[in-house]
Parts: sequence; structure tokens; C-alpha cells
Amino acid sequence: MRLLLTGGRNVREGARSDHGSAHRTDHGQATVELALVLPLVFALLALVFQIALVARDEIVVTHAARDAAREATVSRDPSRITAAAQQNLPGATVRVVRRGGVGEPVEVAISYVTRTKLPLVGVLLPDITLHGRSVMRVERP
Repeated sequence: MRLLLTGGRNVREGARSDHGSAHRTDHGQATVELALVLPLVFALLALVFQIALVARDEIVVTHAARDAAREATVSRDPSRITAAAQQNLPGATVRVVRRGGVGEPVEVAISYVTRTKLPLVGVLLPDITLHGRSVMRVERP
């Protein structure tokens, strides 16, 4: 057997290149790997999206607590305080923790159950209860 020097590599004369046969045996491997990994990628994307929805609800709970506290600074009516919070966050439970006189703090607490309703993710993650609090000074008796 003779070795030929071509293009910087030693090549056996008459030998077939292994590239052609390797390419033919691995033809469907990439498709199978993609088929195995793609559902995991979609599940991971759905999980990330669900986490983003919960984060959004956490921000809305904070804003609803501020709205309820603002209303509690000028009114003692629990229905008005609850309505102020539920205007942005329907289904929230509102509770005035404490309310002093004019110039003293009023504290409002809110709890809200966020539903994990995305396919696949909703089964894996339970519904999450979010809590928010806000404290402001009373402006009117």
C-alpha cells in the first residue's frame, strides 16, 4: 500500500473516504434528537411564561394595595376601599389592618390567588397566593 501526500494529508491510495458512509448512517440522527428535545424546550418556554405571568400579578397586587391604601386615607368605608383595590385586581381580598387618626398611618393588606392555567405548567405548579401591603398617612377622619 502506498501513501500519497495530497493537500497536507496522507491518503492511502485506493481507500474510500469515511465521510460518505458516516453521513449516510447518521442521516436521521439529528431529526430524532430534535424530536426528543423539542417537547422539553416547549415545556421550558411555557414555564418561563408562567413565571412571567405570576411576576406580573405580583406587581398588580402591589398597585392594588396602594390604591386601597389611598382610598383608606380619605374614607373609612370598607366597600369603597375594597372597590378601589378590585378595580385593578378583581377577586382580591382586602383587609384594613389598622387605621389611626389624621396624620397617623393606615395599613391595608391584600391577598390574591393567581391561577397557573397554562397547559402542562398548570398541572405541575399549584395556584399561588400573593400578598401585598401598603401604609399611608390618614388625611381625613
